[in-house]
Amino acid sequence: MSSATEAAFALNKALEGTEEGVGEWFEITQERVNAFADATLDHQFIHVDPERAKATPFGGPIAHGFLTLSLLVHLDNSIPKAPDRFAGAVMGVNVGLDRVRFINPVPVGSRVRARSVLSEVEMKGDALQTKRTLTVEIEGSDKPAMVAEWLTRTFYG
Repeated sequence: MSSATEAAFALNKALEGTEEGVGEWFEITQERVNAFADATLDHQFIHVDPERAKATPFGGPIAHGFLTLSLLVHLDNSIPKAPDRFAGAVMGVNVGLDRVRFINPVPVGSRVRARSVLSEVEMKGDALQTKRTLTVEIEGSDKPAMVAEWLTRTFYG
């Protein structure tokens, strides 16, 4: 194990259980929902037909849950992170998700952002693996849109 890996492990382990930060608001537009529908071939009317969606309990179109999930990379990138946690990093790898829950629908036209907690830090071979709990919040709502546990591995030189 490199000294950069050891230093990163110690630094991140000390932060385990703490909030990393909150990202910037991002608007969910009908155009983005339609583009996602085209990319995934999921054209269910609650997403792409604003007139028909008005008659649903949602009162209008909502984003696909998987669109919200796919925005995690962008939403996470807007969360400020201490650069010393990644000193000596060569690359990071997305390992996957342990748990994802879609809690509240995201109305088209609303804004979302991510809040991140560094939930778990461990060594996996020569890499540092972190589990972060990301909560996607909807502006003006008490209930989040989604909560996901995201695993990543960072390799240090």
